[in-house]
Amino acid sequence: MEIAKSLISRILYEDNHIIVINKLPSEIVQGDKTGDMPLSDLVKAYIAKKYKKPGNVFLGVVHRIDRPVSGAVIFARTSKGLARLNAMLQERELKKKYWAVVKNAPPSEKDVLVNFLQKNEKQNKSYPVAENTPNSKRAELQYEVICHSNDYHLLEVELITGRHHQVRAQLAAIKCPIKGDLKYGFDRSNADASIHLHARKLTFKHPISKEEINIIAPVPDDKLWKFFENEDANGQSE
Repeated sequence: MEIAKSLISRILYEDNHIIVINKLPSEIVQGDKTGDMPLSDLVKAYIAKKYKKPGNVFLGVVHRIDRPVSGAVIFARTSKGLARLNAMLQERELKKKYWAVVKNAPPSEKDVLVNFLQKNEKQNKSYPVAENTPNSKRAELQYEVICHSNDYHLLEVELITGRHHQVRAQLAAIKCPIKGDLKYGFDRSNADASIHLHARKLTFKHPISKEEINIIAPVPDDKLWKFFENEDANGQSE
């Protein structure tokens, strides 16, 4: 298996302490009950081969994104890097922006959404509930519509909190389910079982050097994604 080659083109950033990978929609970040090869194992194999490391390779999972979602995922290559990145997540110093494609136009071009979400473990799904509902967690994000096609709208979403299925649940709550996301109300699935949600941008201070790191993850090789990426690039250059 050519593990290393399959990753090289998707490495967005790499140094002695961290590595950032552009995850494919079909991949899982960590091992689960499916038994499928997780992205974390692929990264470990890549590091072991590139740096000729014998034995177990240390790799810390800083955060995860859902299997049908694509985009930037950070892994820590050292325990010090992992501890500091985890602290940054807790303090909301690691900024994450997603791109989401929806068919229904949201009620406002730009807004802040606040919900209280409760996770249903059996369904692996989160639902908006009343504020004082037991086991609910406050979820906040802000979105802005940045592009349109004939049939769809591209939203840039910045997470203020990090909750289970947060973007998917909160956009569904304003009648804007993400393209392909049957679980949250879209009317049909994508052919490859992906959903049109992509972890597009990461901004954070390097856990060791304190240098500001800005990551932009190219979108999947999909006609609609490429259309929106080109539209955004054209808009930025004007």
